[in-house]
Amino acid sequence: MNRDPISGAPGSHPVGTGVGGVGGAAVGAAIGSVFGPIGTLVGGAIGTVAGAAVGHSAAERVDPTGETEAWRSEATTRPYYDGQYDYDRDYAPAYRYGTEARNENRNEAWGRAESRLQSGWEKAKGESRLAWDKAREPIRDAWDRSDRTYRTYDASDRYYEQRFNQADYYKPDYSFDDYKPAYRYGTYARSQSANGQWDDNTERELERGWESARGTSRLAWTDAKEAVRDAWHGVERIMPGDADRDGR
Repeated sequence: MNRDPISGAPGSHPVGTGVGGVGGAAVGAAIGSVFGPIGTLVGGAIGTVAGAAVGHSAAERVDPTGETEAWRSEATTRPYYDGQYDYDRDYAPAYRYGTEARNENRNEAWGRAESRLQSGWEKAKGESRLAWDKAREPIRDAWDRSDRTYRTYDASDRYYEQRFNQADYYKPDYSFDDYKPAYRYGTYARSQSANGQWDDNTERELERGWESARGTSRLAWTDAKEAVRDAWHGVERIMPGDADRDGR
């Protein structure tokens, strides 16, 4: 949606149990708080970038370059940020290190990984002037955001894979691999939306971004739109109340 993946996101809210039964609750639990920002994945052999792109989960990685840029506008708002240091020289290596570490250790808890990451920081830091005591928190921030990204997409994939062929918009010519990018796109887009409203402007903006987000999906926007909207409102239904004030 061409919005900053962090500064455009709404604040955290308590998690609900919507989106239909256990599957929806699992999506909410994966998100953790509705809605922490999630990033994009680089998936597949050709390195397609998407909130979205189809690819086997083992081949998908959170995009470290995109994450490092996303943190640029957010870093100064974090309590650990120290203005005597430079973002590009000092903090960017920490955010990249945290993102890449999570990519390589997707099933490892932070508590088990921390000592190893501390030992590796001197080699990974490059020209960064941050000692471990100052690098630890931005590294943890990047780790947590990447972890949330993986868990959110995984929960979304599992939930919609069980239901996509029961939807009114489903067309039997297409498989789940065609619909999956649309569900991920809608989930990602809602997480970045500041006002949370699906309206004509939102729809036009999402239509413009679909060609980049679709990856290998065969769906044109006319076929993808309702799946994108379904996922958008799927996130919405996890939120308490009617955040987008549309009565749904």
